[in-house]
Amino acid sequence: FPSLPGNDNSEALPDSIPSAPGTLPHFMEEPDDAYIIKSNPIVLRCKAMPAMQIFFKCNGEWVHQNEHVSEESMDETTGLKVREVFINVTRQQVEDFHGPEDYWCQCVAWSHLGTSKSRKASVRIAYLRKNFEQDPQGKEVPIEGMIVLHCRPPEGVPAAEVEWLKNEEPIDSNLDENIDTRADHNLIIRQARLSDSGNYTCMAANIVAKRRSMSATVVVYVNGGWSSWTEWSNCNARCGRGWQKRSRTCTNPAPLNGGAFCEGMSVQKITCTSLCPVDGSWEVWSEWSVCSPECEHLRVRECIAPPPRNGGKYCEGLSQESENCTEGLCIQDKKPLHEIKSQNIETASDIALYSGLGAAVIAVAVLVVGVTLYRRSQSEYGVDVIDSSALTGGFQTFNFKTVRQGNSLLLNSSMQPDLTVSRTYSGPICLQDPMDKELMTESSLFNPLSDIKVKVQSSFMVSLGVTERAEYHGKPHSGTFPHGHRAFGTLQARNKAAYIQNLSSISTRSELKTTAIFGHLGGRLVVPNTGVSLLIPHGAIPEESSWEIYLAITQKESSLQPEGTDVLLGPEVTCGPSDLPVSTPFALTIPHCAEINPEHWNIHLKKRTQQGKWEEVMSVEEETTSCYCLLDPYACHILLNSFGTYALIGEPISDCAVRQLKVAVFGCLSCNSLDYNLRVYCMDNTPCAFQEVVSDERLQGGQLLEEPKLLHFRGNTFSLQISVLDIPPFLWRIKPFTACQEVPFSRVWCSSPKPLHCAFSLERYTPATTQLSCKVCVRQLQGHEQILQVQTSILENERETITFFVHDDSNFPAQMGPKAFKIPYSIRQRICATFDTPNAKGKDWQMLAQKTSTNRNLSYFAAQSSPSAVILDLWEARHQHDGDLDSLACALEEIGRTHSKISDVTETEIEEPDFNYSRQNGL
Repeated sequence: FPSLPGNDNSEALPDSIPSAPGTLPHFMEEPDDAYIIKSNPIVLRCKAMPAMQIFFKCNGEWVHQNEHVSEESMDETTGLKVREVFINVTRQQVEDFHGPEDYWCQCVAWSHLGTSKSRKASVRIAYLRKNFEQDPQGKEVPIEGMIVLHCRPPEGVPAAEVEWLKNEEPIDSNLDENIDTRADHNLIIRQARLSDSGNYTCMAANIVAKRRSMSATVVVYVNGGWSSWTEWSNCNARCGRGWQKRSRTCTNPAPLNGGAFCEGMSVQKITCTSLCPVDGSWEVWSEWSVCSPECEHLRVRECIAPPPRNGGKYCEGLSQESENCTEGLCIQDKKPLHEIKSQNIETASDIALYSGLGAAVIAVAVLVVGVTLYRRSQSEYGVDVIDSSALTGGFQTFNFKTVRQGNSLLLNSSMQPDLTVSRTYSGPICLQDPMDKELMTESSLFNPLSDIKVKVQSSFMVSLGVTERAEYHGKPHSGTFPHGHRAFGTLQARNKAAYIQNLSSISTRSELKTTAIFGHLGGRLVVPNTGVSLLIPHGAIPEESSWEIYLAITQKESSLQPEGTDVLLGPEVTCGPSDLPVSTPFALTIPHCAEINPEHWNIHLKKRTQQGKWEEVMSVEEETTSCYCLLDPYACHILLNSFGTYALIGEPISDCAVRQLKVAVFGCLSCNSLDYNLRVYCMDNTPCAFQEVVSDERLQGGQLLEEPKLLHFRGNTFSLQISVLDIPPFLWRIKPFTACQEVPFSRVWCSSPKPLHCAFSLERYTPATTQLSCKVCVRQLQGHEQILQVQTSILENERETITFFVHDDSNFPAQMGPKAFKIPYSIRQRICATFDTPNAKGKDWQMLAQKTSTNRNLSYFAAQSSPSAVILDLWEARHQHDGDLDSLACALEEIGRTHSKISDVTETEIEEPDFNYSRQNGL
């Protein structure tokens, strides 16, 4: 036997004895893992058969024999000796042990044949800490949304079991398939119901204690939804103009638990016209009938001049009349006339006399009527044709001139305008109602252009093109913005579009930053010829303060690295200083190269943080009140409240996503006088990308050979192929196998700091060859193709100068004060005062947004102190080059006509604040 503490025998016996009759000990009960709770010791037990001795060994050391409690018995079936041993393990023993593993104990049993060892049983001190590692957080979720409450219980031994309570009642996920509590102690409600609102608590418990988390309040809310529109009511006016309305309620469903109320109008009103009742009137009597045997003749008339309509009264009186046809010559007993006495012959002669006189009178009357009708037909040529078209509702060709009264909204009375506008229109003029003539001139508020002279030439279409564009004659007032000059080059040798710009007008790379000092009056900052601009509205900077504001384009490699197939759609633009406080949103314009289609692109606006990381500001299609993005075909206009560095990222969501590339061909002579180099560039279709290419080519002596063309490059993983074709065979040659180059899709699609280009080297056979003619084909495999026809002289003194001008804004990189804005400030104030104030005719700024094509995400404008001012700022940003005040004026005039129509409704009849003006809009 082993040497144990307390034995007289100090020599240790071997773990096994040489073979002897019998069997090895078999453990009938082995010690189990145990936990010490507080200061209570635990008992480990061990039972084996046959066993002469059993001792415990803990952590590799034998337990003192005095600490063993042993019981011995005999198995009645086998007659073998059964021994059972117990020991106690205290908290102090476990705490004093410092080993690489937990405190453990093991049984060793002896028989005549040898020894057996039991499993190791670990002994640990049980505990459960007080604080949860993560408490569940309250949430507000919409109905049918997903609820996830996270819970990480306190650290404990053994690990705590988690149970969820709702309003102090246990949650059984087995009884509700909508609830799952198995996922890492979290509570998941797949589809929120109203009944799921309540206070949720996470309970953690083990053999030591129980712990409660902080309660999390879950609110399941329901956003309000509109019911269906009621039918349109009857027109409130029995005769003439009136209004009719329809309504809906926010009860489908009604908002609950703080859900949002329905957005939009609960009542819509439109103008209507009721047909007035027309009373009937008699036509003239018919001729008398032939005298009847009863000596009477008849005449009739009908109630058809006009007939009664729309509930009008029927004619009063008789429709038939009879009288004696012989002036009383018929005798009472109806005898034949040849029996009448001779004295009646004199009376018959009188009748003949009167009949002749009547015929003469009728002849004179017919003559007078004929003369009158003839004169009236001749005077019809001098009648105002507007009245004629108003009656017929048709298309008329006419000339008219009107001088309208001054407009209090768009022309300040103090300006004393000297503006006589002569305009030419061609088109159908259709006035559907005679009253429209009056409505067009009644409103002094919405007449956008004063003192207009209009001349209509044609009756087919309204043309506002170059050849028939409205011409303005007159001098502008002193506050007029000095528009940039436009110059177009001419091509004498070939009929090319005047598009290619003189390279000398392109800014160098070091000039892609503009700075200026702005004050309370605001202004506009432009990076010349890049499409990047910044509009600071009037009042955005506090009074009596000024800031030096800068606008720059990142020229080095962008720190923004798109993920996957995402692409950078435009330049990385920085505006600052970043700590400049603005009271109203400013407008930042960034060009882009995407063909806009929400089914193919998901476009995001990102901003670089001070730590250099990029975070998403918003998705362009998202509706938010923090900022506003408006995508035009070639630029994005962004309303922001903070300066910084911004960029547009495009995420293609289908293979049909198109990235617009500008293809340009440059050429120059090489060091070898017989060689000529062609460089074909495929760059983003943005002004700044093209400017960078032109700047590089200018340094290399390159010449733009052909008007750039647009290539629609699809995100379908097919590569790009560039080839040179139709080279004159006896004048020029190109190295074999170099006439066609292929570029992988990823190289074209992914953004790169350097524009993609391919170079081709052509060699002429003789120095006498000075003309080059060939074709450059750029195509995407299974995609779009463009062919550029190159025809140029390789000698500079013979080469024709090909120039072009886009919106050249290099002369006005910065404009401060009123000159920067197209709309004079006094007019802008009147527009804002008119549209910002809600009235009985509707929320007018919403109609202004609709007419200016900015009626998406109206909640952003609603959150501004002056929605109309922000809408006009966006209009200024979109029209910085054209300044199309004509379209804005027409929009205001159209709103004015609509309001004039509604003004016929009496104030007592206006009950609801929301109007709509066209049944055709589906309202």
